[in-house]
Amino acid sequence: MDVDDGTVLWSHEAGKGMPPASVTKSLTTLYALDALGGDHRFVTRLLATAAPVAGKVDGDLILAGGGDPVLTTDRLAELARALAAAGIREVGAFRVWGGALPEVREISPEQLPWLDYNPAISGLNLNFNRVWFGWEKAGDDYRLRMEALGDDHRPDVALARMTVEDRALPVYTYRQDGDADVWTVAGRQLGEAGSRWLPVRNPALYAGQAFVGLANEQGVVLPAPSAIKALPEGAVEVARIESEPLTEIIRGMLLHSTNLTAEVLGLSASVARGLSPATPAESAAAMNRWLREATGARVHLVDHSGLGGESRVAAQEMALALAHRGTMERLRPLLKDIQLTDASGEALARPPALVQAKTGTLNFVSALAGYVRTLAGTDLAFAYFSADVAAREASMDGEDEIPAGSREFLAKSRRLQQELLQRWGLYTA
Repeated sequence: MDVDDGTVLWSHEAGKGMPPASVTKSLTTLYALDALGGDHRFVTRLLATAAPVAGKVDGDLILAGGGDPVLTTDRLAELARALAAAGIREVGAFRVWGGALPEVREISPEQLPWLDYNPAISGLNLNFNRVWFGWEKAGDDYRLRMEALGDDHRPDVALARMTVEDRALPVYTYRQDGDADVWTVAGRQLGEAGSRWLPVRNPALYAGQAFVGLANEQGVVLPAPSAIKALPEGAVEVARIESEPLTEIIRGMLLHSTNLTAEVLGLSASVARGLSPATPAESAAAMNRWLREATGARVHLVDHSGLGGESRVAAQEMALALAHRGTMERLRPLLKDIQLTDASGEALARPPALVQAKTGTLNFVSALAGYVRTLAGTDLAFAYFSADVAAREASMDGEDEIPAGSREFLAKSRRLQQELLQRWGLYTA
């Protein structure tokens, strides 16, 4: 589609609704920028219900999340240092609050329970709501670690528990025990040593437990955290940290396709519009309405990340949204460059186009949407969706992270994407 006049230059089944996968994140970007603004920063605060006396708060210290989707252990350590710098060494009770956003235990219930890209959502998030699981052979047993791993800090967390069982399959099992995430792993799959990230289902308490360890490093003694549903009136701010600007958060989200970031940005945008969504689906419905009003595009999205396989978007509607007046100027600078390659995967020495786009991948789903600048200098908006929905649904009952046939499907689809992009680059007005 020509961005200047909206002329459709080429199409194939463009009116058919298809799973958009992570291409959804481009639409979430537009929704979030419109509601929050590119300079928006998320704030995480420490609040106290009483003034410190001789280094002690005779009341509650509260770790209050502001929805920051990119808060890390090392950034949280800065807040612990600020607490110590305020002269506080002891408190009566330590609370956590994640109520700035709805608390949801997982983005998509259809996903396998151990996939770290399907974590819980909260107003208080840490490490993309993932816990680091590490193991090392120790005699006939294993030394296990469950940590809120950062680059410079690695506090232990008791919220996530792991035991090794003598079996081959399933690789992992999960159950909830009160506030705890209880995991088992198949010992015959571990080898000598290794690690992986696992999803966290109680993010606010996870962040609270990590903060206890970080505060202890600064000589501040905190009791075990407990969650509160509402912030008490009159609580005074002790310290705060701010995220990077929204535009930079979005740039990272589009590059790494982080699902949690997309869901938090979409929910935050809905809340900023005065809505009270209880789930990603409710918030996505609000985004669907906004997209129709703002761009004319009609879409059916069930979340903000594209992880849910029930979302449907037609290529003509996606291209319409991308080509809408003003969209390209906001979105294109945030998208990643797509390298054009030959049949063997080698980069073309003289590519026929410049492409910035968002990829989208689920098992048996491959998508790409964005912008092409042709050799003649014309700007085109494009959307490509492909899916074997029947194969995807058939694979959902298994426990393979990448089911048989999925890699082959994706390889063929991505080759077709390359052929189309290179053809479109030769378009002349």
